[in-house]
Amino acid sequence: MKIVACNSNRALAEAVAASLNLPLTSAAIRRFADMEVFVEIHENVRGEDVFVIQSTSYPANDNLMELLITLDALRRGSARRVTAVIPYFGYARQDRKSGPRTPISAKLVANLITEAGANRVLTMDLHAGQIQGFFDIPVDNLYAAPLFTRDIRERFAGKDIMIVSPDVGGVVRARAIATRLNCDLAIIDKRRERAGVSEVMNVIGDVAGRDCILVDDIVDSGGTLCNAAAALIAEGAHSASVYTTHGVLSGGAVARITASPIAMMTLTDSIQATEAVRLAHNLRQLTIAPLLAEAMRRINDESSVSSLFE
Repeated sequence: MKIVACNSNRALAEAVAASLNLPLTSAAIRRFADMEVFVEIHENVRGEDVFVIQSTSYPANDNLMELLITLDALRRGSARRVTAVIPYFGYARQDRKSGPRTPISAKLVANLITEAGANRVLTMDLHAGQIQGFFDIPVDNLYAAPLFTRDIRERFAGKDIMIVSPDVGGVVRARAIATRLNCDLAIIDKRRERAGVSEVMNVIGDVAGRDCILVDDIVDSGGTLCNAAAALIAEGAHSASVYTTHGVLSGGAVARITASPIAMMTLTDSIQATEAVRLAHNLRQLTIAPLLAEAMRRINDESSVSSLFE
């Protein structure tokens, strides 16, 4: 078993390797002068079970090309099996035709990863579960829910908590955590009456006096979650916190979150934290390294991965 780390989230790859008590495979992943990606694996991988760790986060296209070229290098190096470990799967929000003459980019990326030489994929909290079906190779989609559940129990022990879905589409995700915690569920109904008019957020559920926890899979601009937190506070909630798996946090998201009523936003380290994230007073990260490491060990051992979801 060998682990190759690309450049998007080196810290996570090192933590995974430490959890497995394995060194990272020596490899050079660099740029030519014109920014073309060059990959060279410095160790023999013939007949090995190789795991490539790379999130396709910002800059998404550069990180995707790093992953594809590394997969190709390993395939041509006669690796027995290559698993693409993609903690954050970019382009996942383009999972269907949103209008005429628009692409299904998630399917295109799935094709590229398969053609580049991946034999299987290990990822986490896909934005749309059906993306697993876009691949013609096995896909293991891990969930952050067990990790979040343990952390919520520790941080909110003895408090009257309520899990909140920030939109109707995330109800299934929020309900799964509410069921694990045996607590109530509320929903934010977000609607825009007409173009050019700001969104109105209605809270479905009695949140007065409760410590509310918004649950989502991706935070990008942060606008929806900040507005949802404000709506909860306006309805009498004692506090509003957030648990979300992937902290994309583009543009002015960090500044928006630090200025919002969100008491604490908890992210995983599926995307490497920027300096702004590390310095923010109401942003923190939970590591997924032990979970990824255990899934990789089970794939290598040909044992069950699905039991990690329980």
